[in-house]
Amino acid sequence: MNKYYTITELTREFGVSTRTLRFYEDEGLVQPERRGRTRLFRQADRRLIQEILRGRRIGFTIAEIREIIQVYKDPPGEEGQLKLLMKRVDEKRNELRQKRKDIEETLNELDNVEEACLTRLAEIGVST
Repeated sequence: MNKYYTITELTREFGVSTRTLRFYEDEGLVQPERRGRTRLFRQADRRLIQEILRGRRIGFTIAEIREIIQVYKDPPGEEGQLKLLMKRVDEKRNELRQKRKDIEETLNELDNVEEACLTRLAEIGVST
């Protein structure tokens, strides 16, 4: 049985706007059937939207998501897609670790500046 979903059903299910789903369609990530002005999304489109949103949550760009989807459609298929996805996850993880390190260094520097300010205020006789 071919179950179709309307754009309204999917926006409610995923908590996104119709504009978001139209954007994914414009980007070629999903291809709903059109009946007049109505978009009808298949189960495969629904699954893709779910994966696109997951990719966005973990920080993938639309271009990266498109690449991962395309690898699945073309040879080497699922195996290639999974290997590419693992590579992208590793890259994203390393990027986030670097950001975390940068944030920690910045926080430490802010602590040092604050401590220097408090020390100097005490030296000039100003209480905080």
